[in-house]
Amino acid sequence: MKHIEFGSNDILVSEIEETNLRAFYIGFDLGACQLTEFTDILMDSLVDFAFGYHTGILRSYKRRTLVEAATALYNIKEFAEVKKTYVDNDAVLDDEELKIEDKFLKRGEFGELILHLILRDYFNTVPLLSKIHFKDSDGMTVHGFDSVHIGPDLSNTKETSLYLGESKLYYRKSGKAGAHGIDDLVIDIKSHFCKDFLKRECMLISKKKDAYPTLESYPDINTKEEFTDYLNKKNYWIDILNKVSLGSHKMQDFINSVTVPLICTYESELFKKFDDDSHPDFKSEYEKEIKELQRLLDNKLNSIPDEKGELVKSKLNIVLILFPIPSKKELIKVLHQKLYNQQNA
Repeated sequence: MKHIEFGSNDILVSEIEETNLRAFYIGFDLGACQLTEFTDILMDSLVDFAFGYHTGILRSYKRRTLVEAATALYNIKEFAEVKKTYVDNDAVLDDEELKIEDKFLKRGEFGELILHLILRDYFNTVPLLSKIHFKDSDGMTVHGFDSVHIGPDLSNTKETSLYLGESKLYYRKSGKAGAHGIDDLVIDIKSHFCKDFLKRECMLISKKKDAYPTLESYPDINTKEEFTDYLNKKNYWIDILNKVSLGSHKMQDFINSVTVPLICTYESELFKKFDDDSHPDFKSEYEKEIKELQRLLDNKLNSIPDEKGELVKSKLNIVLILFPIPSKKELIKVLHQKLYNQQNA
């Protein structure tokens, strides 16, 4: 199945491509980070992120559809609140200073959108479910994961896999944003990849089985064959999710077919030392930082005690995606400015 290419490979640099580790950074031009160009690409993926395939394969759409996508995000409280911080107050959320009751604000910082873009452009996935679409339409979060996609099984690309992803977007005054992001991803693994939580999530997702256009109602004759292929894959996974929730499909077999992308987008001290990736020491320092964070994740996962009847967290099919950025404040501020402008276009 073909998928929508948003062209992020023109802006993002993918230096590390391993089975269980991918690392990216925003490229530089004339000594400046291509932040504006990257946020433009994120905005290009907004409709796809907000609506998924619940309205059909969106190869092209009217300007009004983009306005509706932006509005859907701002109908969610977290996005409206975070816009006040970054745009109206010209401030930044320090993850260390957030109170427990304010942690929900992290949902308005676009970490899920960045994960969506990278999965679509670099892992050849398609969205099975759009949390934004359903949260905006029925006011309820339909799943606890930051992405639910269908894509190739990384160990056997002839097979498909369900991608259940988690995302973090971090800034810390201490300069240890990457390490703290890893800490919180491990917390998500502990809470989301346990038997009871997964069964409940499988049930919630499978209940949305009729939320897609039928083949008969699908309007674009040029992509009808592609949409047929998508519906077949969707039906296959929805059926498995339903069986998992009912206990008629083994959890072990299910989790073996699941890919777990964990993305940590974080403000890195690296960009205080280097203002251009052409510096002779940049690449070695970058790779050193990435490998240290990978070791941190592995050590934390391996230290989680095994429990009989529960998933072994260190044996999940995890792909760690690391995305250091020069400034979280500037990235989120520009994104909210563009999103707000789209909503009011």
